[in-house]
Amino acid sequence: MANNNQETAPIVKSDLIIALSEKVSLPFKDVEMAVNQILDCMSTALSNGLRIEIRSFGSFRLNYCPPRRAHNPKTGEKVATIDKYRPHFKPGKELRERVNTAFLEDTEVEEVV
Repeated sequence: MANNNQETAPIVKSDLIIALSEKVSLPFKDVEMAVNQILDCMSTALSNGLRIEIRSFGSFRLNYCPPRRAHNPKTGEKVATIDKYRPHFKPGKELRERVNTAFLEDTEVEEVV
């Protein structure tokens, strides 16, 4: 397990597809199509304002960000931003516990060494 002090390479979609393909013994193209369909369905649901909940993993919803007055830090120029919606992920209880357990166990081992 990587601890929170180490930089690790992110897992990109192709890495996820390869790992799933090996785990379930299905061809890469089939797994790729399934992953793309899942992500497309999730994107469509969020675009339609729906909330997505995956038990034990987490939920996705939209956060409304109202317009505000900001400034360009380089020039100091005042800028008005437009209102927008941003996707927000809230991890589920099981995911939070699993991540915390993994990181806490990893940290304890390093402190002892």
